[in-house]
Amino acid sequence: MKKAILATKVGMTQIFSENGVLVPVTVLTAGPCVVTQIKTVENDGYNAVQVGFKDKKDKVINKDKSGKKEIIHRNGVTKAQKGHFDKAGVSSKRFIREFDFDNAAEYALAQEIRADIFEVGDKVDATAISKGKGFQGAIKRHGQSRGPMKHGSKFHRHAGSNGACSSPSRVFKGKKMPGQMGAKRITVQNLEVMRADGENNLLLIKGAIPGPRKSLVTIKETVKTIL
Repeated sequence: MKKAILATKVGMTQIFSENGVLVPVTVLTAGPCVVTQIKTVENDGYNAVQVGFKDKKDKVINKDKSGKKEIIHRNGVTKAQKGHFDKAGVSSKRFIREFDFDNAAEYALAQEIRADIFEVGDKVDATAISKGKGFQGAIKRHGQSRGPMKHGSKFHRHAGSNGACSSPSRVFKGKKMPGQMGAKRITVQNLEVMRADGENNLLLIKGAIPGPRKSLVTIKETVKTIL
């Protein structure tokens, strides 16, 4: 892998290709990411590049109205994290990820990775946490069919038979049943980059990408190309 970047999802729109074909695309705010650490075989046992994305405030300590009691806002960066970012010479970041770049030795601390690392036509894989749907039945969760809706039927939206009675007298693992749906890590492979704007930090990728708006998306060079 030689190309990767962190992004947040803006939404979906559509553009026209050079051939005049209408193409649905997902708009991403990609980067800029900064290199916060370079891991080597000598120090860490493997080669990788650690990058940070989106600024985050440090811990803030305020006084109450009396001016005596301190109020600590714990959603900020800890001292250990701040020391890590200060060592790299970058501001505190909200998201930290590692990329196993083939050319990891070519990167330097505090180096920026922008959206123009990708080019039009590149094939990428997009990884994100899908939208959470809560507890759903078998029809919505697995696409099963419903039963008769007339009065005599007692089978409408139930999942159906769970298994045999006397043998094996249990429900097999993996049976498609109602349960929690969504909120899982999903990777969509072999998507095409339609536009890459380094100045405005925008990536337009053909097709849909998992997750709600403003969610974190990891864009990597694809691991397998589908012709």
